[in-house]
Order: sequence, then structure tokens, then C-alpha cells
Amino acid sequence: MIMDSLHQINQGHVGIYYRGGALLKETSGPGYHLKLPIITEMRMVQTTMQKDEVLNVPCGTSGGVMIYFAKIEVVNILSESQVFDTVKAFTADYDRPLIFDKVHHELNQFCSSHSLQEVYVDKFDQIDENLRTALQEELFQLAPGLTVMNVRVTKPQIPEEIRLNYEKMEQEKTKLLIAVQAQKVSEKQAETMRMQAVIEAQKHAEVKKIEIDAQLIEKDSLRKMASIEDEIYLAKQKALVDAEFYKQQKQSEANQQRLTPGYLELTRVQALSQNTKIYFGPDIPSYFSALGESTIITNKTSL
Repeated sequence: MIMDSLHQINQGHVGIYYRGGALLKETSGPGYHLKLPIITEMRMVQTTMQKDEVLNVPCGTSGGVMIYFAKIEVVNILSESQVFDTVKAFTADYDRPLIFDKVHHELNQFCSSHSLQEVYVDKFDQIDENLRTALQEELFQLAPGLTVMNVRVTKPQIPEEIRLNYEKMEQEKTKLLIAVQAQKVSEKQAETMRMQAVIEAQKHAEVKKIEIDAQLIEKDSLRKMASIEDEIYLAKQKALVDAEFYKQQKQSEANQQRLTPGYLELTRVQALSQNTKIYFGPDIPSYFSALGESTIITNKTSL
């Protein structure tokens, strides 16, 4: 009786007590405790995260095909403060009605409204989240202290003939994907080659443009140099012409100043003194020519 009255509660659990089949309000935490022997029964309820596995769940699709989910894992946790209320409402095996039975119900609801293609392929990735959401929404009302953390659903088992057809379909899809990817690779390679050709053409065009610009700059420089040289030449010629004009002008002015009667007389005498022959008379031929002699043409010269 002493050994039956002394009992141990493990860490992460809460002890609940039944007496005569009635649930007592008293609960115990981890450690050693005493209870009335024989008439009081103790059960431990886990309050840490636990995993419930629901096995071999049958499910009928909207097309009438029966499939089976081999294992469904439901990760959940029960709040320590809600242990008494949850056990009182659903017994110490609360996960049976709240988790196991609910998983069966929700999966059958999902399968009955979807085809085999949707359940097995198209919407299979949505089953986990849909099932977790459905479980949690009902638990908020029935057992607020119980929280579903995660749900993992394995691929369902389908009839062998249908499974083989799906495998063939997957093989064909794989081949198609490979062909599509190969086509994309070829298109990408062609696009890369085209881009390389465009880049190369642009490079050549830019180089050619640089060369043409350099030639234009060189020609423009030569043109400017020639223009400058022409301006220098014109300025120089103008300066020479101006100098000659100035010289002639000054000589003319000087000559004008020297054209006095005395200067003219002196000039005439000097000219006559250089002639070897002098002709006198009123009528002198207009033209004389003698080899080795000087010629003077005058009209009515008198001394």
C-alpha cells in the first residue's frame, strides 16, 4: 500500500487523478507525490511538444477511387493550465477524438471534393496546410489549450494500374521538360552568339568612327594650318605691296619736289654729255640706229 501511494511525475508532464472513476480537480507537477492507495488512480498527461501518428487512413476521391494515406504526423502541444479542462471534456486520451478522429474526417472531406489527379498531384502540396488549418479552427472551440504546430502527410497509396500510368506520365513530362530545357539552352546560346556578334559589330563601328574622327580632326588641323599660312602670306604680300607703294609714293613726292627748273636743266645737260653725237636742225629723223653708238631723239632742239 505504501509503494502504491508513492508515485513519480516525469518532467514535461502533469499528473491527474481519478477516484472511483471520477476526475479529481487536484493535479501534480514533476516529482514524487502521494495518493490514496487502491482507490485513487494516477495518469500522466504530456505538456511538451508531442507527435501523433495517424496510420493507414482510407480516403475516397470524387471519382470513386479509394486511396490510402500510410502515415500522417500531427505535431501538437497542450498547455499546462488547460490540462484539467481538456481531460475533463475529452478524457486523458484527448488526442483520440481531437486529433486522430478529426484527421480521418478532414481527409475524407478533402478527398471527396477533389479528383484523384488533384489529390495525388495537383493539390497534394496543399493537404498539409489545409489539414492543420481545419484541425486548429475546431480546436479553438473544443480545446483552446491544444495547439497544432505542424502536419506532415505522406504520399497516398493508389491502385497499381493507376500508379503505373502516373509514372509513365511523369516520364513523359520529364522528357518534355528536358526537351524544353534543351530548346531554351539552344535559344540562349543563339542569343548569346547574336549578342556577341552585335557587340563585335558595335566595337568595329566605334573603332571606325574613332579613326574617321581622327582623320577629320587631322584634316581640320591641316586646313587651319593652311588658312593660317595663307593669312601670313597675304599679310606679308600686303606688307610688301604697302612698302613698295609707300616707296613709290615717297619717290614721287621727292621727284615732285626736285622738278625745279634748275634740276631739269642739270638733268638735260647730263644727258647731253653722255651722247657721242649731237644733231642740230629743225628737222631730225624720228629714229636713228647706229651699231656701237648712242642715239638721242629730240624735236627741234636748239642750243
